[in-house]
Amino acid sequence: MEEWKEYKISEVIEEIAMGPFGSNIKVDNFIDFGIPVLNGSNLQGFKLNENSFNYVSEEKADSLGRANAYRGDVVITHRGTLGQIIYIPSDSKYERYVISQSQFRLKLNQKFIRPDFFVYFFHTRIGQHRILMNASQVGVPALARPTSTFKEVYVPVPSMETQNKIMDILHALDDKIEVNRRINDNLEQQAQALFKSWFVDFEPFKDGEFVESELGMIPKGWRVGMFGDIMTITSGKRPSQKQNFHDSIFNIPLVGASEIMGYTNSSLFTEKILVTGRVGTHGVVQRFNYPCWPSDNTLVLKSDFYEYCYQILRSIDYTSLNRGSTQPLITQTDLKKYLIIIPTMDILHKYEDLASTLMISWEQRIKENMTLSTLRDTLLPKLMSGELKVNEV
Repeated sequence: MEEWKEYKISEVIEEIAMGPFGSNIKVDNFIDFGIPVLNGSNLQGFKLNENSFNYVSEEKADSLGRANAYRGDVVITHRGTLGQIIYIPSDSKYERYVISQSQFRLKLNQKFIRPDFFVYFFHTRIGQHRILMNASQVGVPALARPTSTFKEVYVPVPSMETQNKIMDILHALDDKIEVNRRINDNLEQQAQALFKSWFVDFEPFKDGEFVESELGMIPKGWRVGMFGDIMTITSGKRPSQKQNFHDSIFNIPLVGASEIMGYTNSSLFTEKILVTGRVGTHGVVQRFNYPCWPSDNTLVLKSDFYEYCYQILRSIDYTSLNRGSTQPLITQTDLKKYLIIIPTMDILHKYEDLASTLMISWEQRIKENMTLSTLRDTLLPKLMSGELKVNEV
């Protein structure tokens, strides 16, 4: 049986470096194209998230020296959202990146340990504990002397053959999750395109008669009404502090907070609902068709025309509804009174049938990804500790 050994990180790295001082990179340095600058959103998950970037010029990036990260490097947050750690894959969009002042990077000896194996270990409960054991929660959360303390942390290192087999298993799961995510992105785009074609451009109805309305020309027989005419809108509810969560039948997510709440009969939805922010960030709409408890900083929306309402919610200019002075606030009344185009019932039902077909497939992939993620997260600590042998998977 192979013996796993633990090494200090200082023994398995070739280089470690902090991000630039805050004064060395400012908003004024950002340009439309160039060398991408990493922030916290890029460090979500296991590998670099490349959905959005700020950029600096090549000259500015050159001046920041060791704050430049390359393919194969590992990047870690040392201030703010602690515990974030990712690797830059070999097929990343760019050859180099600039890390932020809240991050540090390291280059591993890849003859000894794979960057992805290293990062996956630090996503386990044990790995997270080792990252955070020198964290300070006074003021902004931060790691004390991040590079020097991190070099003293231990990491398990099996043979390269074992690392390869472990990562083949984990990447197979993640690859399937990513394929499902991309398919779902396409399905959502199709649903949005269908909505725009029917209810913005009126393409299927252009040969018919149109009439004037408060919202412009609309097909004859359609009308302008209020959102509340086709959707019920209520506020979420703060859970009782007396709730006995430990004896709950099953756990359900609290929408609007990170904690998991227990089963209750009030404010529990098992039908399709839409939930949007009431206080704080508006325009973020979440779809649910499983039990959840919307908190008191959300609005809960239900309708027979679920898909139609979902697309309207995505298109609303929420700044026009904001009542908050210091913090954004949207009310039930304002959203209910929001003017919308209401087609004839037969058109609404036809759209709902078409869009629902797309979104049923979307929901199936969401559920599959939840199952795959649970499987990966179950296997991860067991594979990373050697408790579960690769030939047993």
